[in-house]
Amino acid sequence: MKHIRNFCIIAHIDHGKSTLADRLLQTTGTISDREMKEQALDDMDIERERGITIKSHAIQMDYTHEGQQYTLNLIDTPGHVDFSYEVSRSIAACEGALLIVDASQGIEAQTISNLYLALEHDLEIIPILNKMDLPGAEPEAVTDQIVDLIGCSPDDVIPASGKTGLGVDQILTAIIDRIPYPKGDVDAPLQAMIFDSVFNPFRGVIAYYRILNGSLTKGEKVKFVNTGKTYDADEIGILKMDLVPKKKVAAGDVGYIISGIKQAKEVKVGDTITSAANPCKEAVKGFEDVKPMVFAGIYPVDTDDFEELRYSMEKLQLNDSSLIFEPESSAALGFGFRCGFLGMLHMEIIQERLEREFNMTVITTVPNVSYQTYMRKDPTTCIIVNNPSELPDPSSVEYIEEPYIKAQVITKSEYIGQVMTLCIEKRGELKNQVYLTQDRVEITFEMPLAEIVFDFYDRLKSVSRGYASFDYFPIGYKKSDLVKLDVLLNAEQVDALSALVHRSNAFDLGKKICIKLKELIPRQQFEIPIQAAIGAKVIARETIKALRKDVTAKCYGGDISRKRKLLEKQKQGKKRMRQVGRVEVPQEAFLAVLKLND
Repeated sequence: MKHIRNFCIIAHIDHGKSTLADRLLQTTGTISDREMKEQALDDMDIERERGITIKSHAIQMDYTHEGQQYTLNLIDTPGHVDFSYEVSRSIAACEGALLIVDASQGIEAQTISNLYLALEHDLEIIPILNKMDLPGAEPEAVTDQIVDLIGCSPDDVIPASGKTGLGVDQILTAIIDRIPYPKGDVDAPLQAMIFDSVFNPFRGVIAYYRILNGSLTKGEKVKFVNTGKTYDADEIGILKMDLVPKKKVAAGDVGYIISGIKQAKEVKVGDTITSAANPCKEAVKGFEDVKPMVFAGIYPVDTDDFEELRYSMEKLQLNDSSLIFEPESSAALGFGFRCGFLGMLHMEIIQERLEREFNMTVITTVPNVSYQTYMRKDPTTCIIVNNPSELPDPSSVEYIEEPYIKAQVITKSEYIGQVMTLCIEKRGELKNQVYLTQDRVEITFEMPLAEIVFDFYDRLKSVSRGYASFDYFPIGYKKSDLVKLDVLLNAEQVDALSALVHRSNAFDLGKKICIKLKELIPRQQFEIPIQAAIGAKVIARETIKALRKDVTAKCYGGDISRKRKLLEKQKQGKKRMRQVGRVEVPQEAFLAVLKLND
């Protein structure tokens, strides 16, 4: 065990984690030059197209240092705030972390939040200054920022470049010298923690684990503590670029187990694996349950595909345990699922993965957050409302509370004005403002979570020309003046477009939704009124004109009463049509409501 090192790579988005991981794999000979490609560990098409990491990836490398061979277990993690749950799970499986900071951009919000996660788990931090080859690199200034943040000496910071390979040997030496080897007892009963899992259509569920104590032998009977079920360890091994089978895996190792599990719900991330014959006394303390920030409904386009969608979601949940879903039904869309996501990017990625990996075409409703409602009759009981259509009758509601977050924005000082204007527009309250350096400011706000759900992140990037970085965490619920905004099409309510909004924004939002729907809903043979209403009060209206046949075309000359008679007859027909007519809302309309500010 003294020759094993477990470490992960943490950083803000686009600071070069995956590129540096590629260089480490090349230098240690884990991957040959022929197989090498950019973002070698990212195996999803979406990750390559967008240039982001969505999943943590574990891989084992062998490296010889001063004549002694070492086993290095590396976990490459995502940088985006929406995937911070992946990072927290990876950190729990390691003893050390490489903290990567871009030499041209300096420390950003997600760098700090990932660093705190690592420090909570007592990880050894190795600071690395990446992208030293860029002409805009400012090594001295950024080194000072790192020294202030971690309290290390400037000599501990390793200058490196993922592109050119500068400093990779120093990093490997630092991993061996500075990161402690795993502590554990090989002779104790088996105790292993599952930190990830994946579904293989031919082999069933493959679980990835880190062994804390004891050892696991091929063919041994194992027990999953959380579910209480026992399985045979049909195949065990370690993770290289491919799965490498082994006869035995011992304490300190990171590996995989295949035991013929077919049901996705039988494997839970954070569960403990132990021996069925000689179980460990207590389960490993897992990860705290993930708290979804954004809720939206996902419905199949064809109602018959409901079971197929459930099956796909269960498989996807194995690979992305921060996805939470439960069945629900809607008057407009039929049966579907109420899903909890960690943010808007997470929601977008899930939708794209359902379409690519499972060929499921889905409709996503307007995302919202969960509210707490207190009733007039009994103000002590609280009803949690995840969906605006669940809101009780407004006359019986005493007050509604909405979730608030503490938001930290780090930006260049020249963009303070625009960032503050945006935050105040989103009902934010300025709490603090700290200059990290002469031209970098950290601004702290308290604001409602519902305001950042839609387009806050995109607009923040555009007002600061991409320089602002953003991180947030929940701070509880506060009382707010909220109203339920309903959208009526041809006097019928479309529950999938309902939203809970602040009273001051309701009129503006109602008008925008009506105008947008008028553009997107195709014209019918009859006139369609689109209305936005709060309770019985209509606050905005647009009308889609009817497609009309020119019934008076054959009347030329003669008396006007003939034309009037024909037009009157047509009018009666249209009226009858409107009473029985149904309006189909196209998929673009649901998505367009999210992008009202564009």
